[in-house]
Amino acid sequence: MDPLTAFFIVALMMLLNGGVLGLMHRDLPRDVRPSAISWRIATLMQAGGCILLAVQSFLPPAFVLPFANGLIMLGLAGCWRAMRQFYGQRESAWLLLPPLLGTFGIWWFAGPHPDLVARIVIASAAWAVMLIGAAWTVLAATRRAPVLSARVLASIFGVLAVFMLVRGIYFVASPHAANSILDGRSWMNAVTPILASVLPVIGTTGFLLLCSDRIRRQWERAASTDYLTGLANRRTLAADGALRLQQAVRDGRIFAVALIDIDHFKAINDRLGHDAGDLALVHVAHQLHTTCGDNHLLARQGGEEFVAVLALDSAAQAHAMAQQLREAVRAQPFRHDGEALTITVSVGLAVRREQDRSLDDLLRRADAALYAAKRGGRDRVEIAAD
Repeated sequence: MDPLTAFFIVALMMLLNGGVLGLMHRDLPRDVRPSAISWRIATLMQAGGCILLAVQSFLPPAFVLPFANGLIMLGLAGCWRAMRQFYGQRESAWLLLPPLLGTFGIWWFAGPHPDLVARIVIASAAWAVMLIGAAWTVLAATRRAPVLSARVLASIFGVLAVFMLVRGIYFVASPHAANSILDGRSWMNAVTPILASVLPVIGTTGFLLLCSDRIRRQWERAASTDYLTGLANRRTLAADGALRLQQAVRDGRIFAVALIDIDHFKAINDRLGHDAGDLALVHVAHQLHTTCGDNHLLARQGGEEFVAVLALDSAAQAHAMAQQLREAVRAQPFRHDGEALTITVSVGLAVRREQDRSLDDLLRRADAALYAAKRGGRDRVEIAAD
């Protein structure tokens, strides 16, 4: 296939992909729509640049070459911007620097000082910088939680960056390999438009998979967390708690359950209203989660009741942790409409015995201990009897 035909086919494929992304726009979550718009505009820019490169023989080089390459490079910057938006990074004007410098360099070596090799090197370098930047954005954002679709997209960015660097080196080493990028005698010219289409065509598929993966994870999070506090819900407590219990038994560690209930919560609702009551629940959940950290499972059992699943080295440590949870809530008053309200909690603690076979066994014992804490005056920790 000659480069001219390849450029037209690539442009058509880009336009079609941009159209598909536009049709799917309303079905995407609101938080990814800005990045989808940036990606679609970037795809259309690259398509326009490819069309101009294909018809460059009919237009003045000093006009068409900078304009065409500028559109393509702005499209690449748009893809980079789309990735930054997808991962919630702030806008940066620095993304425009490679396209601006690249466009100026191509204009200089297309008009005042015509030089094909210089134009190719400048374009290749600008491409490589933006592609590497986009790949780094994706990899850095998913470093702690690798996602296959993100890795695929980052790989596309990386492979294209390497190709562009190789392309630049090739033309430096073989300056007479072609008279223009449409010269079919050079195999590099035939390969370039095909590989250039990988990002807007296959890359768009990768981007949509990335969006799909986010939707899936949002549904999973919604199914496993409490809608108000963001803590684990009862479903997650039952499943994850059972697994943690099995692990503790295998490791020979102490396993304990702390059942935590807000004291006089009905009075907060009655005096301040249910909206304030919800805010109070969020406040307490935050204090408990800050104290528990990520090593223990904290869940909202329902209403004003929370559960902390603790895997520690001794019963004394479990009791100390329960006291820390109680003190953490008391130490931070709940502020509402200029009023500071001290909230307290009662805690029932159950440490696993040999006869405790399930998480439910521990929860029943912790509930009995919680009832004892309420009868004993509240704002206290009671340990279930052995």
